[in-house]
Amino acid sequence: MTQEKPKVMVAMSGGVDSSVTAYLLKQQNYDIVGVTMKLFDNGDIDVPREKACCSLDDVEDAKSVCAVLGCAHYVLNLTAAFESEVMRRFAESYIQGLTPNPCIDCNRYMKFDRLMQKAKALGIERLATGHYARIVRQGDRFLLKKAVDPKKDQSYVLYALTPERLSHTLFPLGNLTKPEVRAIAEEQGFGNAKKHDSQDICFVPNGDYAHFIERYTGKTCPEGDFVDLEGRRLGTHKGIIRYTVGQRRGLGLALPASMYVVEKDVQNNRVVLGFNEDLYTKDVYVRDVILSACERLENPERLCAKIRYNQVEQPATVVQTDDSHLHIVFDEPQRAVTKGQAAVLYDGDTVIGGGVIE
Repeated sequence: MTQEKPKVMVAMSGGVDSSVTAYLLKQQNYDIVGVTMKLFDNGDIDVPREKACCSLDDVEDAKSVCAVLGCAHYVLNLTAAFESEVMRRFAESYIQGLTPNPCIDCNRYMKFDRLMQKAKALGIERLATGHYARIVRQGDRFLLKKAVDPKKDQSYVLYALTPERLSHTLFPLGNLTKPEVRAIAEEQGFGNAKKHDSQDICFVPNGDYAHFIERYTGKTCPEGDFVDLEGRRLGTHKGIIRYTVGQRRGLGLALPASMYVVEKDVQNNRVVLGFNEDLYTKDVYVRDVILSACERLENPERLCAKIRYNQVEQPATVVQTDDSHLHIVFDEPQRAVTKGQAAVLYDGDTVIGGGVIE
């Protein structure tokens, strides 16, 4: 009697990573179902094809790869969920003076929530994506680990995956480098082998967050005051959403020395400027904590943490102050700690968990 192949749903954006993911799983004798999420229409948000991912423009690329592999391909319309769970969260957070990472929300609420629910409804127990990360089972717990390729590691944006979700997830690219992935795609004749990597936030054209937020919300953010740390007025800003902590260029001020955005005072519509040394702090407070490698940090722990995607994690002492909050004390002061970004904890190459900087 022929043994039934294990089934896996593969999230396919039309890019080279998800295409090679599907190919590798087929080689491992999985029964593959390719699914592309329709998250928005490019024209609706002024996004050209070359700057977007997970959009209708990429459906044909995903479909063609599935045709080569001989597997089914479906398009799942998630535009309403993406609007409420990702785009709206992003816009509302920015207006509140935060700097969120919508890729984390997309992974958490779309790929590993909506897609996983759809897979289970179809009787498919596993979901695979083209993320560069690894999953390792240790006893009864599934751990998230960094990818072998440090240049492509995406464990930071996956910190919110719980052990239960990890137990149903596959990351076939975790042990590969990007050049190796492209080489596999070329060997298989995939038309997207040399396709660009998606850049910026998929629904924000050219990284112009302010334009997107004003267009999306229908609101114009008013001008206000630039002030120094003592509250002295330095000039007029063009709307608080146009500035980020650590920013020096584009302030439009004639100052005797270089000054940087150190705080956004939303309540008083002020952008606070200081000098480079004013951007550094050792203490970072984190809310909405999700721990994947353990249930709780019972004692102060010596770990490493990173406070932005492209940062190398830094040594720190971490204290869990309650079920949903952490206090991170870095050994060395960190520059431009930004409210709304994620702080992710590591023990070696293992993700311990993370949360949102407050």
